Amino acid sequence: MTFRRTVLKSAVVAMGLAVAGLAPAAAEELETLKEKGVIRIAMSGAYPPFNFVNDQNEVVGFDPAIGTEIAKRMGLEAEIVTTAWDGIIGGLLSNKYDAIVGSMTITDERDEVVDFVGPYYSDKRAIFTQPGSGISSLEDLEGKKVGLTLGETHEDWARERGYNVSTYKGLPELLLELENGRVDAIVNDSIAAILAMGEKGQEYEMFADPTTDPFGAGIAIREGSPELAAAMQEALDSMMEDGTYLELAEKWVGADIR
Repeated sequence: MTFRRTVLKSAVVAMGLAVAGLAPAAAEELETLKEKGVIRIAMSGAYPPFNFVNDQNEVVGFDPAIGTEIAKRMGLEAEIVTTAWDGIIGGLLSNKYDAIVGSMTITDERDEVVDFVGPYYSDKRAIFTQPGSGISSLEDLEGKKVGLTLGETHEDWARERGYNVSTYKGLPELLLELENGRVDAIVNDSIAAILAMGEKGQEYEMFADPTTDPFGAGIAIREGSPELAAAMQEALDSMMEDGTYLELAEKWVGADIR
């Protein structure tokens, strides 16, 4: 899941103002988490099948499964937190939670603000339309209404190309807007949209964005915590080696998406 550059600039400023107070705590973050016995993990809760709220009001999906398993291997309990995507890095920097396991794309801009563990899966940007729309290329999107999730770098990409952009809270709302014809196309990470439309039986046509390469999704933590990053990476690596990662990927996504 991608993220807007403008939000990152605000996060950088906020981090700069707080750096003096955060630095001592960050150096001992792994030790502090072990003392508490809990790691708070954030995600949007609106990105099925990677993270979403089920009928029992539980946050489930591939992301919370990965985060919970990593926590378990570190001897910690995972507390899952949902928050708006466009403010999720700001929440991490202000200590509202300890990590983001929410399908966050690793980018150079983000890497200036947070540290990443992973990647734990890869994906690619794609454009989805209703069957028979006649939209089959980026040029065909000119003059059309394009739907995107607020706070994703897909939005920056679309605005830079001059498209007529409408933003929404998450993937379920995007799919509904496309299905009802209120947008002509939506732009999203391919795996999540394909699976979500398949789950609800929604017909679509799609094409990949030829202007961007595949990207990796990583786990974001505050900068200055190398011991925490190493412990999380070790847990992730062990999951991939012993088959646990594949089991979780097949359960929630239906394929190995490394």
